[in-house]
Amino acid sequence: MIARTQKDIDILREGGRRLARHVRTLAGMVKPGINSAELEKKAREMVAADGDEMAFFGYRTKRDKHGFPSGLCVSVNDVIVHSPAGQNGAVIQEGDVVCVDFGIKHKGLFTDHAVTVIAGKGSPEDEELVRGTFEALEAGIAEARIGNTTGDIGYAVEKVAEKYNFGFPRNLSGHGVGKAVHEEPHVPNFGEPGKGEKLVEGMVIAIEPMMTLGGGELFIDEDGHSYRTKDGSRTAHAEHTVLITKNGPEILTKV
Repeated sequence: MIARTQKDIDILREGGRRLARHVRTLAGMVKPGINSAELEKKAREMVAADGDEMAFFGYRTKRDKHGFPSGLCVSVNDVIVHSPAGQNGAVIQEGDVVCVDFGIKHKGLFTDHAVTVIAGKGSPEDEELVRGTFEALEAGIAEARIGNTTGDIGYAVEKVAEKYNFGFPRNLSGHGVGKAVHEEPHVPNFGEPGKGEKLVEGMVIAIEPMMTLGGGELFIDEDGHSYRTKDGSRTAHAEHTVLITKNGPEILTKV
């Protein structure tokens, strides 16, 4: 989406603030013993109370026969993204690496946001994985400036992955967002400086590094939605919706 009016920008800002508040609440609920269905229930309650809509619920890609069954994704350990919280039956254990990925539709416009947290006490390797993934997100956002390209963002993210020797999937990426959950352009987590689509004022994109402690190759689980690592390695995912402005990147999904 290219946000061309102040009205659209104001709607995106308010939607982003609401979403960030929801995600903060859900992440704070991640403790050993909680199950993902409880998080789904809380997410639905918060969105309904605000009069907004769940962005992911019913969402269909070209390969989907049915819409996505949950409004929230809760992906645990070797599941990197897209695990439906209401159906996956996950019960969080001590030390689990848990990604909370959520989107809402506020007054017709979409925002998307994800964080990864560790339930209880995590291992040093898992803590570094989570910390490094957020570092990669910050590096990518720093390149989200007028005149730069999606390749500049991807290159910045990839350099952080190399720094920590993380693997990352090449078949999943960030994306445009705003008028739909997923729009052009693709925003890969790798790339070459100056390559890809040019970033322009008003562009709204979701930047979302996805990192693994292993090689980064994935498969789709039998539920048809959850992406797991082939080597069983643990994963982390962090995402913000960002508006490209003349003054630099503006993170919309923050309180």
